[in-house]
Amino acid sequence: QVQLGESGGGLVQAGGSLNLSCAHSARTISMYTMGWFRLAPGKEREFVAAIRSRSPSTYYSDSVNGRFTISRDIAGTTVTLQMNKLKPEDTVVYYCAAKNDLLRERFLRDDRKYFYWGQGTQVTVSS
Repeated sequence: QVQLGESGGGLVQAGGSLNLSCAHSARTISMYTMGWFRLAPGKEREFVAAIRSRSPSTYYSDSVNGRFTISRDIAGTTVTLQMNKLKPEDTVVYYCAAKNDLLRERFLRDDRKYFYWGQGTQVTVSS
């Protein structure tokens, strides 16, 4: 059983930055996909960003592309979402998600393909 622990949410003014981190409990995972999603009240869970092991490629939604950056540490145990130029509409709960496999690119944005989820962390951007 893999557990994910998120940290880094909080309150920031519009235009500011926050870092979200997600650490997974597995000692070693050779192949994995990790992503960030967000959920606003009354809406469906929205894809934000994803990254896979064994690949330098990163993937973003149109709404955050150019403002957010997803990265992983060398050990592959922590994934970070650097959020810059934050907007009030970025105010939602962010969730880290993972799967112990390499998802095909066409599935990266599908939250149903991820098996493990964090508890969520609130990000609030004031105008």
